[in-house]
Parts: sequence; C-alpha cells; structure tokens
Amino acid sequence: MAPLQFLVPLGWLSVVGPVLPFAILTMAVANLATRHVAHKRHVEQAKVGDSVEQYGPHAFTNFGLVTLSFAFAVHAPTGGTIISIIAVTMLIADLFEFESRNVEARNDMTLEAPKSAIAASALLLLYAAYYALFFLVADFWNNAVLA
Repeated sequence: MAPLQFLVPLGWLSVVGPVLPFAILTMAVANLATRHVAHKRHVEQAKVGDSVEQYGPHAFTNFGLVTLSFAFAVHAPTGGTIISIIAVTMLIADLFEFESRNVEARNDMTLEAPKSAIAASALLLLYAAYYALFFLVADFWNNAVLA
C-alpha cells in the first residue's frame, strides 16, 4: 500500500508510466523545433517593431515538458527528478532569454540566439533519449560493464 494512495489516486499513472519517457522524448524534439521557429519569428518581429511576442506552440512544449517530467517523477523518482530539474531549468532559462530578446528589440540590437535555453533543451533531449531508448544498447551496455 502506497502512503499517498488515499490522498492522490495515481492508479492511472501506472498505466501510462511506461510510455512517459517516449512522450518526453517526443516533446523534447518538438521543443527544439519550436525553439528554432520561435527565434525566427522573434527576429522578424524585432525588425518590424520594438518588442517580441511569445510563440504559442513553444510555450506549449515548455509547459508540456515540465508537466510530463513531474508525472514521470512520480512514476520513476530518480529519472523523473533528473528530467524535472532539467525541464524547470530550461523553462527558467527560456523566460530570461525571452526578456533579453525584448530588451534587444527595444534597443535596436541584433537578436542573439537563446544559448542557455538551447543548451538546457539539448541536455534534456539527450537525457530523455538515453532514458527512453536505453533498450537499444542495454545488452551491449550490460556486457561491456561486466567484461
């Protein structure tokens, strides 16, 4: 019997839990794609005006990654906590990078790429790929460790 069994009904999580790493990996790939499109839109908006607006699909993938990683932390505490920390770091970096893009747009500066958010997003993608696709290298990994 789980301690939180009566406070939070989590029976559904045991059903979708094994699929969460693949959902996180898919969302991480989508996040990198929307990050690229969002930066292009920010550059275009800065040329026209003095501010940039959030790109909706990118905000969706950011919050989707955080939500999925928190759900995964309940299902697999160690891996989920690591992914959650990276996802929250990426979200915070994205917020600060967005504000710096606004400052650059207001001051007629060239817009830089969101480097710290890209780094956090790439790290999240790497760890999500490692966790979701480990079954592809599990035999080699286990045999190499034992040798």
